[in-house]
Amino acid sequence: MKPHFHKVPVELQSSFNIMHKLQPDFGSVWHFHPELELHYIIKGEGVRFIGDNIDNFSAGEMILLGENLPHTWRCKEDYFQGGARQKVEAIVIQFLPYCLGRDILNLPEAYLIPKLYEKAKKGLVIKGEAKKRIADLMTRAVEAKNLDRLILLLSVIKELAETEDIETITSEHVFYKSNEIETERLNRVCSYTLSNFKKEISLEEISSVANLSITSFCRYFKMMTKKTYNDFLTEIKISHACRALVEDKLSTEVICFDCGFNNVSNFYRHFKKVMNMTPLEYKRKYLNT
Repeated sequence: MKPHFHKVPVELQSSFNIMHKLQPDFGSVWHFHPELELHYIIKGEGVRFIGDNIDNFSAGEMILLGENLPHTWRCKEDYFQGGARQKVEAIVIQFLPYCLGRDILNLPEAYLIPKLYEKAKKGLVIKGEAKKRIADLMTRAVEAKNLDRLILLLSVIKELAETEDIETITSEHVFYKSNEIETERLNRVCSYTLSNFKKEISLEEISSVANLSITSFCRYFKMMTKKTYNDFLTEIKISHACRALVEDKLSTEVICFDCGFNNVSNFYRHFKKVMNMTPLEYKRKYLNT
């Protein structure tokens, strides 16, 4: 699907946009804009589409998107608690590369900033201690005014530019190769998977959703996502298991079958492969935190 241009709303007396979102979802329009976007998820989970990458997202994730990088977040349809759908929550900062002035990018002291903006064109996941510091700055920036607001933005950019605890998300410019039919098909596949991952989804079934033969679908999905469909389906199941483990209301065996795995040993094997730790280690780590 061709990404839509999105006009970022900025108040007349502001040089950049900052929002504290608390709403039913993050929207589903595949879009881009010339502003960089720093997206910190406080509450919510689902699947994110960034450039040519499709992956799970959950609370605590922080991502920096470069200018004109197509993206969208799609929340899980079963994001419910106590019988009611939960609202998602995030803090989002959107700013043009030159919002602090074009000359600042040419200053010798600021040489890391243009390098950051170039790296951000592929999308960056921010991790570690830098993420904690940036999250605090973003929270303070929501209510800040005047010079304090600008100082906090510059502090955020400084943290982003200096940290090495980042991961690149996309391949360069690959997303421009997709067309409207291909991406619309991919949206159908992902929506179906999110709604039905707890049951067995065969390649024949999901290929039918995509209106392709099994062979063509496997080739198509690998080309679009750089992973097999079975790997993608497993990651969705493990993401659901992670949430259930942290909630600590069900036994690991019950979580295993609730996530669509047919036996416990299979669940443990896939969990260790995706998360690089056992379910018990994951549970202890996050409950202790």
